[in-house]
Amino acid sequence: MDRMNFLSFLLLCLTSVANCNKANKHKPWIETEYQGIVMENDNTVLLNPPLFALDKDAPLHYAGEICGFRVHNGPSGSGSVQFEAVVLDRSTGEGLVRSKEPLDCESQREHSFTIQAYDCGEGPDGVNSKKSHKATVHVRVNDVNEFSPVFVERRYEASVPEGRLFDRIVRVEALDADCSPQYSQICFYDIITPNVPFAIDNDGNIKNTEPLDSKRQRVHTFWVTAFDCGKNRAQADAQVVVTVKPSCKPGWIGWTKRVEYTPGSGSIPLFPSLHLETCEETVWNIQATVELQTGHIGKGCDRDSYSDRSVRRLCGAVRGEVDLLPPPSPAANWTSVLPTLPSSDSSLVFSFNGSNHVAVVPNSVVSALSGDHFTLQLWMRRGGANIQPSATQSRGNRKEEETIVCSTVKNDDSYSHYSLSVHGCRLSLFYWPDVSAARPVKFLWKLEQVCDSEWHHLSLSVQFPSVTLYVDGVTFDPALIHDNGAIPNPAPRQRMLIGACWEPEEKQKEILNNTIPEGKDSVKFVGGYHGLLSGVTVRPGSVEPHSVVECLYACREGLDFGDLETLGSGMKVHVNPSQSVLVLEGDDIESFNRAVQQVTYRNSLRFATPGVRPLKLTTSLRCFNEESCLSLKQLEGYLVVLQPDAPQISLSGVGPHLARPAPEFEGPRGVPLFPELRIVCSLSHAVNTAAQGMEGGALMSDAVAHTLDGCEVQPLGEELNPEREELLVDMDVVRERGLDIINTTAYIAITGAESISVYEDVLRSVRYRLARGSGRFERRFRLSCSEMNGRYTSNELTLEVNFLHSLESLYHPSHLLASQQQFLHPSHHSGELSGHTLPNPHRNSVVPGAATVIIMVCVGFLVVMVILGVFRIRSIHRRGEGSRGGAKEGSNQWDDSALTIIVNPMESYESRMGISADTEGDGEEEEEEAAESPDDASDDQRIIIKKEGRDGNARRY
Repeated sequence: MDRMNFLSFLLLCLTSVANCNKANKHKPWIETEYQGIVMENDNTVLLNPPLFALDKDAPLHYAGEICGFRVHNGPSGSGSVQFEAVVLDRSTGEGLVRSKEPLDCESQREHSFTIQAYDCGEGPDGVNSKKSHKATVHVRVNDVNEFSPVFVERRYEASVPEGRLFDRIVRVEALDADCSPQYSQICFYDIITPNVPFAIDNDGNIKNTEPLDSKRQRVHTFWVTAFDCGKNRAQADAQVVVTVKPSCKPGWIGWTKRVEYTPGSGSIPLFPSLHLETCEETVWNIQATVELQTGHIGKGCDRDSYSDRSVRRLCGAVRGEVDLLPPPSPAANWTSVLPTLPSSDSSLVFSFNGSNHVAVVPNSVVSALSGDHFTLQLWMRRGGANIQPSATQSRGNRKEEETIVCSTVKNDDSYSHYSLSVHGCRLSLFYWPDVSAARPVKFLWKLEQVCDSEWHHLSLSVQFPSVTLYVDGVTFDPALIHDNGAIPNPAPRQRMLIGACWEPEEKQKEILNNTIPEGKDSVKFVGGYHGLLSGVTVRPGSVEPHSVVECLYACREGLDFGDLETLGSGMKVHVNPSQSVLVLEGDDIESFNRAVQQVTYRNSLRFATPGVRPLKLTTSLRCFNEESCLSLKQLEGYLVVLQPDAPQISLSGVGPHLARPAPEFEGPRGVPLFPELRIVCSLSHAVNTAAQGMEGGALMSDAVAHTLDGCEVQPLGEELNPEREELLVDMDVVRERGLDIINTTAYIAITGAESISVYEDVLRSVRYRLARGSGRFERRFRLSCSEMNGRYTSNELTLEVNFLHSLESLYHPSHLLASQQQFLHPSHHSGELSGHTLPNPHRNSVVPGAATVIIMVCVGFLVVMVILGVFRIRSIHRRGEGSRGGAKEGSNQWDDSALTIIVNPMESYESRMGISADTEGDGEEEEEEAAESPDDASDDQRIIIKKEGRDGNARRY
């Protein structure tokens, strides 16, 4: 019996335990992140913190125990394949992470994956087991020094001249494939060949420990090895072969034939690693000449790409110059006989052949150039391509003086005469203050620029008796000033020629037997100019200061010296005015080499002209022994200016449509076309010159504001009709900013170099005005802007202008149509449209067209006819009733003799909507009101029928 009770009790306990195990209430818990380390030669991962999974169901059997861990893919997707996690103790939840296969630090140094713990559920079969959250595990593979250093080259060769010690002859290099810095770095090199006159440092630089003698040993061969920081030696040693040269060849070492320049880089060194080898020859003077050829770039070099007028404004020059060689046009036809040539800078170049190519400036232009204070400016190139020599030159007479400008102008009470000529390499100014009294004076300059067949700019400032000449912005004093003696006086006649001068009248009379044919021009031209001219202008009045002239015409590119403070003692630097030639002179080799490395090329233009600039380096040495002195050949290379980043000019802020009531356009100021215009100019990517540490880079940074030089507003379709429409510009703003404007019926052109904000202000002031009764419904305009003399252009912004007309303005006599127009176009719509730009014409139905007007007229006429028909039928009907009713109904008969109908279609509309508008009023007051204010009839939203009956009262329906 007791045994049976015990078995029952035991069964009850087991049943209770089983029932308790079914209550698996909690999930296992692990840390959210683990950091692990594993060695390359081991598979056990050491985790921090250690891997333990906890379960609040413990100490229950199964539910409180950890049965295992699952590994899931990490970000790399390979963690679950390479790693696994096992349970070491189910009751404590301790686990271990290990790799399934050997890991390689060189192929992948770090691994990431996620891990998840799960308990044993409610029984041995794991039913209803619970999982923990996923924790991230980062495993780093520690490197093992398994690789040895390997030399990049198995054999290194070098050649050195004999008798000298070198800091470095050759450099050897070895690499280690281990992944960690500890084992991948080369700690030191060693020469394993004994008794060699060489040493090696920890960086692999080999130098000689004693001067080498080619006669004793011509070739030195030895072996070197390398050790990493784990003291592993190189797998294979490297062989070094040093050849001793018996003699030294003097010359420049480190010459780079091609040098690239990125626009916006400021100044860059041309020869950063160049040095002169004299082979220990004793020299007491070294002179090097660096020549940069830029004659094929524009007019002699890279200059501002803006027009001459815009450049003058940017440099602060005084305005008022007169163009003597303007583009051919009906107003300036004296240049139409001259042939023109294309120019890379968009300027107009005229060709003169020394005989029949002469421009005769009209008197209307010459009369504005009087006075003995003036500035003559021009671009000149002697000779030139595609120009045939003159007849006198072809016969061998090449000593004739060539006249560029010849002029006689009238002053207050006298005539003055001057001529600018070239003769060989001399430039001369012949000036006659008073042709009737004073004697002439001739100023001479001897200039290489006159006869080098390159483009040069000449600026001649005359404040008689003072004369100043600027060539490419550099001042030159006259070489000779003298009285020219007895010369026949020029005739007191106002005239000016470009490209030649006229023959004296006395000589012409001798040729024509002292008779000049009347009505014919007997002037003969002499001293014809042979070459190219461009931008010939004269500005009367005060002359320009030197700083302005230098700004106007100085080259924006050229040679320069980096830092004069680093120039050694005894060194001299000379740069010619055009900065195309730089000369270095010194007596010390080391100082001279440092100075050569400081020679730079600079280009201050943001958008430099791309292309090739040839470079030449000529060196001359002077030794104590002149017979054995070194002779160096000329070095030639080229500088390549790369294509600059094109600026993107974007016009925005203006909708494609602009709708306004027509009366606004008919006002005295019209309507602004571009009130919210925005202009943005940007580069494709920024140029950071400050990071290069170069002088002048700040001037080329993207922070410099962009400058526009022209914008144009053009009506599309037919040109403007001056009698009906016009474009207005705020001339005060234009004059204040110093801009030029051309306003024609075909376009408005605003030119001049100015900032974007200035052009925005000017374009926002452009207004369009219509004449009253013009009857126009739409007009389209196109706006575009440009930069760098048209080199870069903006997008074309098209604007369609719509004019909103009312029917009352189109048909004044019809009050019925005026009322209907108010029904179709309520008055409050005009107030809403007057202050907004409509982005889409289809969004508002008030934009009229020809079809819309016809439809409205037809509908109005139909409504009138229907109403008249209704009243006519009603009148006939009442008359019929009156005839049947007899005389007693006669007092109530409808009398339409004094019927007046004012039609408004709103009544029929309101009646259909169920709105009652019947009111009583005084008929006489209504009649007086209508007489005094005829417009009130159109404002009334009802049909008013006035009847003069017996009661004398009006009725409203």
